[in-house]
Order: sequence, then structure tokens, then C-alpha cells
Amino acid sequence: MELKHFFIAGAQRSGTTYLYHLCAEHPQIEMAQPVKPEPKFFMTDSLYERGLEYYKSAYFKGKPGALILGEKSTSYIEVEKAAQRISQHFPDGKIIFILRNPVERVISNYWFSVKNGFEKLPIEEAFLKEEERRQSYDTSKVSVSPYAYLGRGRYIEYIEMYERYFSAGQIYIILHEQIINSGQTLRDFYAYLGVDPAFVPASLHTVINANENKPDKNIDPQLRKYLENYFVESNARLSKRLGISLAEWQ
Repeated sequence: MELKHFFIAGAQRSGTTYLYHLCAEHPQIEMAQPVKPEPKFFMTDSLYERGLEYYKSAYFKGKPGALILGEKSTSYIEVEKAAQRISQHFPDGKIIFILRNPVERVISNYWFSVKNGFEKLPIEEAFLKEEERRQSYDTSKVSVSPYAYLGRGRYIEYIEMYERYFSAGQIYIILHEQIINSGQTLRDFYAYLGVDPAFVPASLHTVINANENKPDKNIDPQLRKYLENYFVESNARLSKRLGISLAEWQ
């Protein structure tokens, strides 16, 4: 029997690695391996050209008892080519987005770029110069821009892109703040995937892939206000799409 697939498609610095481990530990879920580097199969032409059989054999080994297969490639959220290709090969696939307060996400993204040697500018200058720098990066080292800090937090635009290829019922959205604080959020997610919702993974409430050795993340209040204002419009559209209040993000 051909197993169904789901894809943790983003967003970066929002808990995708944490969610990966919550899935990988479930006895009825097989996740694509390794977790790092991510497969990025459906957005990487040189890999995609190898065909779907290569994808299945390279990343999945046949976990006994698995009912569904999953992949985590967080860059998929902003690559329409990936959405189109996934929908072509897995028209009944499930797309998972985990979303975090975009102000906290953008700050985390900045320190992640600093940690990995991509960012040399001070935080405020990096954010204010995003538009002119967004496309200035080495594509041989990273698959998407390390400087798309603010743009990457306009989640609704990426969700709307995926809705051109998948029905609303195929797109499942988790809020980062909920899954780290509520076991019910994880149980609901397991149920959505069609696996035992009562399973409790060892990684539950464990901090995974956090930025280490970064300076105090508290930033200038004026810069924080600038960031909050930047996301007001996109957050409002997202709130309407989800049918929930996102007031806690302000």
C-alpha cells in the first residue's frame, strides 16, 4: 500500500525542527532522513531530475508500522516551484506550516544568520537594508536568502501561494506558541495525520535547535515597534484566514 505524505514546509526559526522530532518519535510516522541537511528535493533541480523513485529510496528506509511519511524542508514555504511539484506528485499530500510571532521570528532569523557567518551588519541596519540586500547572497551555500528577515514573516502570502495548489483541508497551520505550551495541540496534529493521538514523544517540551551564545535578544524599543507595525497588515489577514485572534503577537 502506498503511504500518504506530509510536508513540514516552514516557517524558518519557528519550531520546525522541534516538530520534526515530535513526528519522528511517533511509531506510526516515518520522517525523511537526515534532518540536516534537509532534503529540499522538490526545490532543487539537480535532485528533482533524479525522479520520484530516487526520492523515496534516498530519504525513506521503510519504518515498520509507519502509516504516513513526512519531510521537513523549511525553505519550501517560499518556493512556488516546490508547491507545484509536490502537488503534481502528491495531490492528496498534507502541507504543514508552524508559525511564530513574526517579530520574535525575525530576531531569531537575524541571530541565526550571524551565527552561521552570513550577517555582519548590526541588527537595525540589517532589517532596514533588507530590500536592497535580499537577492545578494551565495546560492551555492544557501537555497534561500539569509537576508529575507521581514519578508519571510509575512506568512499569509505564502499560505495564499500554497492555496493555489492545495485545498484548505490539506493545509494545516500550527502556532509555535501553542505547540510548546499545549499537549492538546500536538494531539490534534497527530489526529489530523491519522496516527495515534495519545502517543507522548520524549521530545515534548524539549528545546531543540535554539540559537546559542547570542547576545541579549532585547532590542531597541523603537525597532521593536517598527517591526510590530510592519506585520500589522499581514497578521490581520492571517488572523482572518485562521479565524482566530493573533493579539498575543502584538
